Amino acid sequence: MGNNKKECIAMLLAGGQGTRLGVLTTDVAKPAVPFGAKYRIIDFTLSNCVNSGIDTVGVLTQYRPFELHQYIGNGQPWDLDRLNGGVYVLPPFMRAKSGEWYKGTANAICQNIDFIDNYDPEYVVILSGDHIYKMDYAKMVEAHKANKAQCTIAVRKVPMTEAHRFGIMNMKSDGTIYEFEEKPKQPKSNNASMGIYVFTWKTLRKYLLDDDADPNSENDFGKNIIPNMLKDGNKMYGYDFEGYWKDVGTISSLWEANMDILHETEGLNLEDESWKVYARNQAEPPQFVGETGKIVDSLVSEGTIIEGSCRNSIISHSCKIGKGANVEGSIIMPGAVIEDGADVRYSIVGWNATIKKGAKVGETLPPSNPGEWEIAVVGPAVTIKENGVVAKGEMIG
Repeated sequence: MGNNKKECIAMLLAGGQGTRLGVLTTDVAKPAVPFGAKYRIIDFTLSNCVNSGIDTVGVLTQYRPFELHQYIGNGQPWDLDRLNGGVYVLPPFMRAKSGEWYKGTANAICQNIDFIDNYDPEYVVILSGDHIYKMDYAKMVEAHKANKAQCTIAVRKVPMTEAHRFGIMNMKSDGTIYEFEEKPKQPKSNNASMGIYVFTWKTLRKYLLDDDADPNSENDFGKNIIPNMLKDGNKMYGYDFEGYWKDVGTISSLWEANMDILHETEGLNLEDESWKVYARNQAEPPQFVGETGKIVDSLVSEGTIIEGSCRNSIISHSCKIGKGANVEGSIIMPGAVIEDGADVRYSIVGWNATIKKGAKVGETLPPSNPGEWEIAVVGPAVTIKENGVVAKGEMIG
C-alpha cells in the first residue's frame, strides 16, 4: 500500500533449530545464541545488512522464536526502525484455507512472497542467520548487476579435503557457474557455497511458485531452486569472498569462532570502526576486577565481577568469577556464575548457569584439528554442584 518500492531487500533465514549445538538450543533458536561476550549470532548478519545499505530485512523464524523476536524488537540497535522498510519478523502463519510450517529454505521464502511483492524489489538477497562474518552485500549486488545475472552465489575456497561437506560450485574462468554439486563424494573444485544468494526477483518468484507446486520437491535452494535454474540455462555466477567466515553450527566451531576474537591474526576484528557490529545494549555498569582478579588475553564485558583468574577466555556481561576460581580457554555466557575455587577449562558455560565451589569443568586440551575440540558444555540455567566434575567433551543440560 503506497509507494514502498525498494531496489533490493534481504530475507534472513533464522528458523534453524541448531540441534548440533545441543543444550544451547533447547529453548532458543540458533541465531539467538550469545556470541563474543556482548553479541548474538544474528547480530553479524543484521549489521552486514545495514552497513551494506540494505534497510529492509525480513527475518524468517520458526523454531523457539520468542527470544529472537524479543531481541530484535523494532530493529533500533541496527538502525532498522524505519517508516518505510526496517526489520520484520516473519513466522509461519495461517492462510484462509491452510497453514503449515516452513518445509524448506525455498518454501520459507515462497510463503512470504506477499511481503517481498509489497516492496517490488529488483533484487532479493537471501541470507542465513547463523554465520559469523563481515560482508558488503552491496558489492555482491553490483557484481550481479554487472553480469546481468539471474542468480549470484557467494563462494569461498575451502581445503579440497573438506569440499565434500559443502555445496560445490564448478565455475568457468569468468565466474560463470556451469555445475552445482551438493556435498559431492569426489568434488571437482573447492568453490564452496556460503548459502548467500542474490536473485533477480522476477526470476526467483517464478521458480519459487513452480517449486511449491511440485509435490516431489524438498523445497530447498541448494537441492531444488539452484539446480533447476542451472538446468534451464539461467545466467548464474559465483562471487568470491575471501574475508573471515565461519558457520557456527557445532560446539567446536562456535568455540573456535569465539576464540578467534582474541587473536587478531584470525581476521575477526570487532573493533573495526569502518564496519561496526551492532547489538542490543544491555546497559550494565562497568566490569569490576577485584584485588584477587587476574585477566590475561581475555575479553570481559560489562556488568561482570572478576575476583578469580581468566586466561584466553570470553566473559560475557553480568557474570561473576569468584575468588580462587580459574577460567581458561572458555566461553562464559551472560549471567553465569563461577563460584570460589571452581576450575573451568576449554568449556562453554551457558547463560545463567552456576558452577559451584570447587567444581571442575573440562580440561586443558592440546592443539586439535579444526572442528574436533572436546569442549565441555554446561547448559543454560544448569547448576553444577560443589566439587562436581564435568569431563572434557561432556554436555550437561
